[in-house]
Amino acid sequence: MKDDTPLHHFFDLGDLTQAGSTVEVAARGDELARLARWAGVDAVRTFGATVSLRRMSQTRFGFEADLDADIRQSCVITLEPVQSHITRHVSRELLLAPHAEPQAGELTLSAGDDDVPEAIQSLEYDVAAPLLEEFVLAIDPYPRKAGAAFAPPQEPDDAPESPFAVLKSLKKQR
Repeated sequence: MKDDTPLHHFFDLGDLTQAGSTVEVAARGDELARLARWAGVDAVRTFGATVSLRRMSQTRFGFEADLDADIRQSCVITLEPVQSHITRHVSRELLLAPHAEPQAGELTLSAGDDDVPEAIQSLEYDVAAPLLEEFVLAIDPYPRKAGAAFAPPQEPDDAPESPFAVLKSLKKQR
């Protein structure tokens, strides 16, 4: 399976101590252009996060991040550029489960699923992956320029006569 994500930042969780570590993740230059294409927006001006990682046990790790991004999209009404700032706080618990098979089949949701740790296959963890997930979820799918409102097209006053009305008039003439 080909990985088409535009940004990666790997960190070896095996190197973490109880004190943890802070990692800066930022997209620059060509990465911003790839990120814009991947996310389906006109442009990504900035994308960065400060990630805090901590070891909770031999197989559990804490992931906290503050994500900031600036994007440009096209207004769905006027097609004019719309600038947006995205700010997200991301918090996850990671569980090392190297022999766990990725779950396939039907997805089920249960109460409290947010509290379930995310299973990871390796200590070599891509800290950019959760940032990209949150980033793409934060993008407004229908951006509107301030004050833009949709006005449906007006029906013409001289609407063409329906074909059935024409047939009815022909029948009356006989």
